[in-house]
Amino acid sequence: MRDLFVSVQFNCLWKRLELLPAWLTLEGIALPWGSGMKRLPLLISLPHTGLRVPEELEPLNLLTPEQIAADGDEGAAAVYLELGGRVEHFVTTDIARVFVDLNRGTDDFRQDSVIKSHTCWGLPIYRKQPGPELTRILLDRYYFPYHQRLTNLAGTGPMLGIDCHTMAEYGPPLGPGHDRKRPWVCLGNTHHESCSKEWVELLAACFSPFFRRSVTVNRPFSGGWIIRFHGRQMPWIQLEISRDQSIPSDEKGVKVLAALEEFCRRMGWCSGG
Repeated sequence: MRDLFVSVQFNCLWKRLELLPAWLTLEGIALPWGSGMKRLPLLISLPHTGLRVPEELEPLNLLTPEQIAADGDEGAAAVYLELGGRVEHFVTTDIARVFVDLNRGTDDFRQDSVIKSHTCWGLPIYRKQPGPELTRILLDRYYFPYHQRLTNLAGTGPMLGIDCHTMAEYGPPLGPGHDRKRPWVCLGNTHHESCSKEWVELLAACFSPFFRRSVTVNRPFSGGWIIRFHGRQMPWIQLEISRDQSIPSDEKGVKVLAALEEFCRRMGWCSGG
């Protein structure tokens, strides 16, 4: 069976970088960091970069590839994929958010739930909404394995989990703050429940100089299901980066890595060299 998620641990010398479309998994990617560089003690989750339609839903799907991409975390691959070679664990998926949203609880039955009826822009997704049996199959094949992997990695070395996303520059119809300009960076810790206030404020201070001092905590997002659930197992923070194109996505990626390195240095988890 095709892998539904991928966890990457980089233990050897990577010699080249391959640019990949967002829907591909990371196994076999070569990244340009030597084995002598210490990995950051972080567990990265990237749940919304996929573009693939589950085969079970292909006959029901109404969306074009462009509409599928617009509902996901556009630009997330360019921003975050290179973290894979610099952190202890990196977990992602190629399944599109609009079909199975890994950042929702299985008891969430809203329009914008784990198995949605409409995109965040208000478009209907299906010719016929998946019923209970198909929903169970989708969760078993695409949802629970991802969360089980995050659970398995808790306590294996990473000091902090970071659930990584991009957010629309202005709030969409089904998101918080419809039509409002969003900050460059939003950090969420479920109002200091998934990790301490001190940690999230320090991380915000590390991001601030790289993103024009436009960093908020728990506004407009305090965190989704991933950090709410897995924050019971280890500290977690949700990271949202604006899709505002005045900073290119690859440059955002460089800034994100620099901010995370500075945070780990200040926490005493790695040296400043």
